[in-house]
This record gives sequence, C-alpha cells and structure tokens, in this order.
Amino acid sequence: MRNRFDEQLIQLNNELIRMGALCEEAIAYAVKYLIEHDKEMKENAIDTEKQIDRKERDIESHCMKLLIHQQPVASDFRIITSALKMISDMERIGDQAEDIAEIAEYVRLSDLNTRVHITNMAESVVHMVNNSIDSYVKKDINIAYSVIAMDDTVDRIFLQVKNEVIEAVRHGNDDAESLADLLMIAKYFERIGDHAENIAEWVIYSITGQHGFNIPC
Repeated sequence: MRNRFDEQLIQLNNELIRMGALCEEAIAYAVKYLIEHDKEMKENAIDTEKQIDRKERDIESHCMKLLIHQQPVASDFRIITSALKMISDMERIGDQAEDIAEIAEYVRLSDLNTRVHITNMAESVVHMVNNSIDSYVKKDINIAYSVIAMDDTVDRIFLQVKNEVIEAVRHGNDDAESLADLLMIAKYFERIGDHAENIAEWVIYSITGQHGFNIPC
C-alpha cells in the first residue's frame, strides 16, 4: 500500500510541475503579446489559461482520492493539503496572465525604461513561479525562502513603473488611458509574484508544519 501511495505522490509532483510550466508559458505568451502585439500570442495565453484550469481540476481530484482512499500520515497530509492550496494560487496566476494579454492590446511600450521594467518584472515572476514549484518537488526550504525574498524585487520594480506613470501624467502625457492600462499590467505582475510567494510559504508549511515565515539571515 505504501509503495502505491508513494507512486501516486510522485504523480502528484509531476502534475504540479506541469501546471507550473503552464503558468510560465501563459506569462511568456502574455509578455510577448505585450511587446510584439502578435495576435497569436494572445490566443496562446488564453488557451494556456484554459489548460491551467483543467489541470487544477485534475490535481484537485487526484488529491481528494489520495485523502479518501489512502491512509496518509501527518507529513503526507501536509503535502497533499499544501498541493491543494498551491494549485489555487497557480490557477490565479493563469488568470492574471490572461488579464495581462487582454489589456496588452491597448498598451504600447514606447518608453525604453518602462519596457525594461516590465520585462524585468516578467522574468522575475517566472523565476519565482518556477522556483516555488521546484522547492516543493525537491522539498528544499532554502529555495522557498529565496522565492519569498525575491518578491521584494518585484515590488520595487512595480514602484518604479508606478512612479514613472505618475511622472508622465504630471508632465502632461496625453495618453492617460494607456498609462493606466500599463500600471494595471504591472499590478498583475506584482500579484503573480504574491501568488508565487504564497506557494513557497505552503512549501515551507508542508515540510515544517509551521505557518508564518521569517526569512533567515
């Protein structure tokens, strides 16, 4: 029975890896559409979000079967319940990547600094999502803590974009609607970072059984 349970946990890990990869793809498609306005990229982001939704339902069903039909010990129970929390955050990441793609149609990244900031935010949040899943699979608390620490970087970039938008409005930029959309895109990236941080925190809980996380010095 234990061997079978362990095999199913491995399957759960693989499904989480795939869901995390889909989140990365959705973000990448959204960013490419934002920068290049290739219509296919928008369609890809929307389609990938649908795949993420399906994957969430599949993993949720898998977790429930493990809880009902197996006899998990306390550490197993933490792993499974943490996975359920994590897929909820990943589903929201997919939603926000789709939101970025939807808004990107109305935004032109003509300013070099803003383009760099948005690209850096995208790279950072993809890295956070990837590492948060990696920390779960490897049961590595240090990777999880690195994700939590990286959220500060994303927050700083968001403030840079926000300040630049405010400055542009102050100097009479007549494309206020596009600037508002750009700020919303940056906010969605910030939220994706927050969800990746949540995933990392659930990884720590799955390993230690403790809520509330202070990054070690």
